[in-house]
Amino acid sequence: MQVYHGKSVFGGVAVGKIRVYRKEEKQVRRRSVEDPETEIARFHDALEEAMEQLAGLYDKAVREVGESGASVFEVHRMMLEDEDFTDSVENRIRTERVNAEYAAAATGDDFANMFEAMDDEYMKGRAADIRDISERLLGILTGASRRQEAGDEPVILVAEDLAPSETVQMDKSRILAFVTVRGSLNSHTAILARTMGIPALVGTELGSPENMEKMDGKTAAVDGRSGLFYLEPEGDVLKELEEKRKEYLEKKELLETLKGKETVTRDGRYIRLYANIGNSRDLAAVMQNDAAGIGLFRSEFIYLERDHLPTEDEQYQIYKMVLQTMADRPVIIRTLDIGADKQCSFINMEEEENPAMGLRAIRICLSKPDIFRTQLRALFRAGIFGKLSIMYPMITSVEEVRQIRKIAEEVKRELTEQGLSYADVEQGIMIETPAAAVISDLLAEEVDFFSIGTNDLSQYTLAMDRQNSALDPFFDPRHPAILRLIELTIKNAHEKGIWVGICGELGGDASLTETFLAMGVDELSVSPGRILPIRKTIREMDLRMILTDRSLFTS
Repeated sequence: MQVYHGKSVFGGVAVGKIRVYRKEEKQVRRRSVEDPETEIARFHDALEEAMEQLAGLYDKAVREVGESGASVFEVHRMMLEDEDFTDSVENRIRTERVNAEYAAAATGDDFANMFEAMDDEYMKGRAADIRDISERLLGILTGASRRQEAGDEPVILVAEDLAPSETVQMDKSRILAFVTVRGSLNSHTAILARTMGIPALVGTELGSPENMEKMDGKTAAVDGRSGLFYLEPEGDVLKELEEKRKEYLEKKELLETLKGKETVTRDGRYIRLYANIGNSRDLAAVMQNDAAGIGLFRSEFIYLERDHLPTEDEQYQIYKMVLQTMADRPVIIRTLDIGADKQCSFINMEEEENPAMGLRAIRICLSKPDIFRTQLRALFRAGIFGKLSIMYPMITSVEEVRQIRKIAEEVKRELTEQGLSYADVEQGIMIETPAAAVISDLLAEEVDFFSIGTNDLSQYTLAMDRQNSALDPFFDPRHPAILRLIELTIKNAHEKGIWVGICGELGGDASLTETFLAMGVDELSVSPGRILPIRKTIREMDLRMILTDRSLFTS
């Protein structure tokens, strides 16, 4: 028995025979041409055919993995339409007087290498997409087929790498798991694997291609939870893996019954059930768990994962990818929320005795408007690619909101003057201080929505540092004061005609779901893994039968 380590894409378990996936090698030779314009015409014909193929793949993917999973092929279509890519191919044909195949292959390599050199892991994952569209063009130009079936029986597919189009074209009933040597956790292939609920490992150290070839037909097991690939598992190990697989399948079967179903109570009350995520790498978990949208995208991680301030274009590309991946599902992005326990070394911030109550979140944005304006420009520009809402954290006054709106309007005027497209998106605030909750009737007149951040609201209401574990015995998340502030906020929001959600940890506490729905909350945003359990709780609930003890909140 041999054990190989990989990066887990999806935490399932599979046991079966190995099928080594072999890509057809395309021989691309550089040829000198007499008439470059003829080659450019061939290139454009191939582009048109590639677009038709991608449209067919999109329709197939929608049927199998839904619109969010299928959005990869919309991304590929936009990549093929990108002027930088097409101009580069045409310029290479004209200046070097070479054939279309060579120009497309060389340009694809250049762009893929450029993405792989980027710092952001999500953007690195786009290199695989560039290679996929390049391979598609080469297949058309050379007349080579790109499709290879997995086999007649269910198998564990082992490959050097898999392109998204190769993944979606396979018969899923014949795939037990994917194991690849290359690939990233943020690649569209990984996202598709998660969406399809197929156990998968990437970055698996399988050795040389010759070593991989020897695996063909042998028995193997994939433990997605531990990121391990077992070649010819033996005795007790195989027995344990079979038991894990049985447990996994039973749990999967139960949760699968909730996917695609509305989050609605028995008496017909619909609740928006969204996901909280920290970065673009969490998108796959959002789709895997069938969230109706993203209720909190913590944009500060774009800053925290770098050693420099992210540029407008760096942010724009990330927000654009998030919106495109989510397709028609809403995405609420919170503006920069650093300070307290989240520090950026490159943003000059003086040391504070009490950072949790110091210069943080919106206070930093308003005191460093250049940083704030850069983020807003990126957000408004990216907004044209989906259903974006912007949310501002740590609000304590009406004046703060008016300063924010003034800056936002100035940013939009700048974009208009520069001829840059942007979306006029919803703008809301987080209610996470007692001050904001108490004046929520006034704040509701200034914004489009509220989202209650129960983590900070709890710590500020109870005067307890949530980072101090010594206070755990004293911390009561169901304290009447917290619940009263939440109910007051919901009441004031509805009286002013705006919707209100909860995006803190309490939103994912199933023991409080009934309470929040009785208060009238419109949306709950929870960690991706809590989506289906909370959906189950809500679908079993009948609000007409709930007798809430109102004295707990308002009397």
